[in-house]
Amino acid sequence: MTRRLLLASLSAAALAAQKDKPVARDPLFNLPADLPVPVDDGAAKHLPGMKVPAITLVSTSNRRLNMADVARERTVIYCYPRTGQPGVAIPKGWDEIPGARGCTPESCGFRDHYHKLRALGVQVYGFSTQTTEYQQEVVTRLHLPFEILSDVDFKFTKALRLPTFDFDGVTLLRRLTLVLSGGKIENVFYPVFPPDKHAEEVIAWLSQNKR
Repeated sequence: MTRRLLLASLSAAALAAQKDKPVARDPLFNLPADLPVPVDDGAAKHLPGMKVPAITLVSTSNRRLNMADVARERTVIYCYPRTGQPGVAIPKGWDEIPGARGCTPESCGFRDHYHKLRALGVQVYGFSTQTTEYQQEVVTRLHLPFEILSDVDFKFTKALRLPTFDFDGVTLLRRLTLVLSGGKIENVFYPVFPPDKHAEEVIAWLSQNKR
């Protein structure tokens, strides 16, 4: 074996060893195997075909976006309850709520498939009722290539009658995804499960319903 081949072989072995080395992950990225599966309770059946209201939301880039304008182009908005925070324990009882757990893995899924989504001609936004400052930490920490929209005063949520639930005295969104186009809601994914695979589900639907 030549010296060059020997070095190449050693480099490949070192790289393989590097890949096999376990990486410590924050619990927020992991989904328990026994999570309860959400069922369709009909809370989103009124949404397809609804006109998107002209309500302004602030994004994590501090842009003020009129949602009626956003909806003119084909846009995917994944709505989620609340992302966790590093070093903060997941609240007791959270995992028992069908569809509640998984906001971080879902966001990472849309991040990892962002270029595929853009190639299908859609814009992508996250959406929750947390403050912009709270959301900005998430965008930075998870390296999200898209903006998250804040509906902290619930104006958009109430206008569309989006499904919600209460937890520890706080009202949160149920997990769902809206596909907007032509000023209306073209399609709705509800319920969403498992959240970490949802971006792939959206891509499959968009691929079958191209425009």
